[in-house]
Amino acid sequence: MTSSNKPNPTPASAARQLLPLTVWLCPDDTADQPTHDAQPCHGPAHRAHHTRTCERHLGTISSGLARHLITTATDEHDVIAEAFTSNAATLRAAAELDRRAVACVPHFPLARHIGAQLREHLSHEQLGRVAMRPCRADQMHRGIADQSGEVALVIAAPSTAGSHTTEPKPRQARGSCPACLSDVLTNSAFRSQTFLSAAYRVLRPGGHLAVVTTARHHHGRLIDPAPAIIREARKAGFRYSQHIIAVRVPVQGDTLLIQAGPDSIGQLRDIRSRAMPPAARVHADVCLLTRPGGRDRGGRR
Repeated sequence: MTSSNKPNPTPASAARQLLPLTVWLCPDDTADQPTHDAQPCHGPAHRAHHTRTCERHLGTISSGLARHLITTATDEHDVIAEAFTSNAATLRAAAELDRRAVACVPHFPLARHIGAQLREHLSHEQLGRVAMRPCRADQMHRGIADQSGEVALVIAAPSTAGSHTTEPKPRQARGSCPACLSDVLTNSAFRSQTFLSAAYRVLRPGGHLAVVTTARHHHGRLIDPAPAIIREARKAGFRYSQHIIAVRVPVQGDTLLIQAGPDSIGQLRDIRSRAMPPAARVHADVCLLTRPGGRDRGGRR
């Protein structure tokens, strides 16, 4: 990552400038074992309820992407905060890389599930480096007030981030996914203005905010949330530093290894149909934003 002290370009020269761009290979490799919750039934006995994160929430942040972000933007012992937490990938990667991390997890069943995943893979010493706070992403400046102004990196992967500042209400929870249930019960829709303000307040000068998004089709239109997020971030005081393409699928030579899941097999497109083909999630976009001030990892202002 580099920063520039050049004056703002004129409109004519701005049209000729290229955005700083990089590509990371970080396939979705996050494992999630089912946890067992005791749920009361109508009789005196209890039955075991298997809780597992759905594919949509499991794929918001993979272990590979979390490691790339953490090693690129932070040093050992730095503090990392995660907003819109839906799985254990970021907390686990931070602990294994000798960073401290705190995640916003407003729903207790989701926190319990993530905690079980962390205890499965981390040592007692590593567990002491991570914590979860019961607050929404747009309230993180209150939930982690004890770390305010000290956070080196905020990672945010809002699963429903759209092209507008106001998002529709989350969809109904599906199955036993604790992240889906958390979205519904805590009304954790992406509120860009309040979230960006909260992230700015917890970051130290020179700290970074990484927002992970994925373009999608909605009512026949391709919606890319990244441009709107960048505009709002600049209004909040952030500097846009870098655009990262995170390739989610394995690469063999010059071939992307895309495998269709069971749900996708039934959506194979009829070539005579005018309907949109099924979408394949090949990459995510990462907008890397910086709170001005301080020094970067290379010692430059």
